[in-house]
Amino acid sequence: MNYWLMKSEPGECSVDDALAAPKSTVPWVGVRNYQARNFMRDQMRVGDGVLFYHSSCAEPGVVGVARVASTAYPDPTQFDRKSPYYDPGAKPEEPRWQLVDVQVLRKIPNLTLTELRARPELAEMLVLKKGNRLSITPVEAKHWKAIAGK
Repeated sequence: MNYWLMKSEPGECSVDDALAAPKSTVPWVGVRNYQARNFMRDQMRVGDGVLFYHSSCAEPGVVGVARVASTAYPDPTQFDRKSPYYDPGAKPEEPRWQLVDVQVLRKIPNLTLTELRARPELAEMLVLKKGNRLSITPVEAKHWKAIAGK
C-alpha cells in the first residue's frame, strides 16, 4: 500500500464537502501538474491511504484521512470550456489530465503546517520541504502512522 498527501483548497473542495458527497467520495479534479498527474496515473492504487490537506487558507494542514477510491481516469474538466481547468490542448482521444476518486474515511482535528513542522518525527515529509508546492506528494509509512495512527 502507498500513502499520499493530497492538497485541496477548502473553497474548492473541503473535507466537509467530501464527507457530504455520496459515499463521501469526490473526483480529484483540476490537477494540472505533470508530476502530480503521474502519481495518480501511474502509482496510485485503490485503497491507498490519503492525508486530506487544506491549502491556501488561514490554517493549512491535514484535516482528514481518506483513501484512493478509483483507478485513474480522464479529468472531464480539461474538455469543459467553462471550467477554470479547461485545457485547449487536451483532446478526448488523447486526454492530458487524469484524476482519481478520493473517499474521506474520517475528519480529524486540523494538524496545521506549524504543528507538522514542530514534530521531529515528521521532519522529512515532502510537504515540509522548502520549495515544495506539489498538490500531491508521497507519504512514507512512518509519517502516515504518526498522523493517521494506523
